[in-house]
Amino acid sequence: MKHDSKIALVTGGNRGIGLEICRQLAQKGLHVIMGSRSQSKGESAAAPLQAEGLNIEVLPLDVDDARSIDQAVAHIQTQHGQLHVLVNNAGVFLDSEDPQRGSVMGIARSTIENTFNTNVYGPLQLIQAVLPLMQSQHEGRIVNVSSGMGQLENMGGGSTAYRLSKAALNVITRIVDAELDSAQSNIKINSMCPGWVKTDMGGEHATRDVAQGADTAVWLALLDADGPSGKFFRDRQELAW
Repeated sequence: MKHDSKIALVTGGNRGIGLEICRQLAQKGLHVIMGSRSQSKGESAAAPLQAEGLNIEVLPLDVDDARSIDQAVAHIQTQHGQLHVLVNNAGVFLDSEDPQRGSVMGIARSTIENTFNTNVYGPLQLIQAVLPLMQSQHEGRIVNVSSGMGQLENMGGGSTAYRLSKAALNVITRIVDAELDSAQSNIKINSMCPGWVKTDMGGEHATRDVAQGADTAVWLALLDADGPSGKFFRDRQELAW
């Protein structure tokens, strides 16, 4: 089904920052595909937005599952034949559950592996899967929701798995940008840091609401042809890697 509006896929779109990204993109007139591990939770999250007249579609998508990713992208290809925006928002913070609380001195290998499944391998596979669609239409915007905790310039201790995963996600941004000629392909990829946001992950003491956390991701998703690529942003301002 060909849409007149542009199409965006947001992973982990049924709550927190992802849900707000879905809302803001739909308010900008995009047809938004809300990726959700649970169909029922996705439908519950989408219902209020749909009641506002926003164009939201729910799609089962578990970024830890390679088959789920393939099935989701195949659905988009079959049903829509195009995809203009991918927001890799789904993420986990498992260091708090680690016996060593994420200390590099004793963090469990399984904590790192499970974190990378969601925060690194899933986004990478999605990028690989959607790039042919974007290349065929000569347009695409990829936004990787990263974190200042993956920023080498200000790297600190603790939260080892999360820090490693977000640094790796930033590396993916740089590599993909280096292999794409964004000026010719009109495909742009950037990382962004939402800041400390009041979500299940950020907690109630966080300093930002979800609207603030989502703003830069939405801005990057809607970049003009002369916009940046291969960069890292917070509050629409470029960060050092």
